[in-house]
Amino acid sequence: MPAQLPSRSRDWQMRWYQLVRSMARVTTPRGEEQLLDWLLRPGEPRVLAFVNAHAMNMVAESEPFYQSVMSADVVVRDGIGVSLLMQLLNQPPGQNLNGTDLIPKILARADGLPIALFGTNEPWLSNAAQAVRERLAPASHCITAHGFMGVQDYIRLAARQRPRLIVLGMGMPKQEEVAAALRAALGTPCLIVCGGAVLDFLGGKVPRAPQWMRRTGLEWAFRLAREPKRLWARYVHGNPKFLKRAFVIAHRSLRHGWPQAA
Repeated sequence: MPAQLPSRSRDWQMRWYQLVRSMARVTTPRGEEQLLDWLLRPGEPRVLAFVNAHAMNMVAESEPFYQSVMSADVVVRDGIGVSLLMQLLNQPPGQNLNGTDLIPKILARADGLPIALFGTNEPWLSNAAQAVRERLAPASHCITAHGFMGVQDYIRLAARQRPRLIVLGMGMPKQEEVAAALRAALGTPCLIVCGGAVLDFLGGKVPRAPQWMRRTGLEWAFRLAREPKRLWARYVHGNPKFLKRAFVIAHRSLRHGWPQAA
């Protein structure tokens, strides 16, 4: 029988195990196409969330954030850190589905549907909307709102405008909270995407890393070099903390199996 864990250790490990097991795996380009098709044909409000190493640290430290992520209809892995964790737990990681690359594909597929961009601030929000209209979804009507309103403000705006695709670019944990609230409140079919910094990328505030850094999983290092003050805690302190937790949970899994719920 697995050894009993102290309460706090058991809590975060259970959250990590449950989240890893719930992640959708895409292993082929055809699988990615099928996922995109399914996401954009919702019969009800549907949420897509991305989980990277930073999100896993937040899951370990916040039960409400964990519940928000787990309430999403589809959760996919984003980044090399979560791939390492899944391999340590003998879970197939599948393709890396980072939001910065996947969300523009979703926007392009939604061409012709009403789109909402909620997040970031000006002028980046208007720049992002222009990029969507010019490059990704020229046939779509696009509404915008900055990322510093209250949850009920986004609900009222979405209920009035009835977008079929809502991209949230508010950062964690607010966007996951807003996504869960929109999903619960809206009565019309739509896809709600937790997009992180995607509106800043689309709006030109933050440049993308070179392709070789993206291919090797080092885009985080490029972002840290560009924004050291804002991202120091996330990467310099957060990455070692994530790795320590990953090896702790992998060691326990190897010796005792999956932890038991209290």
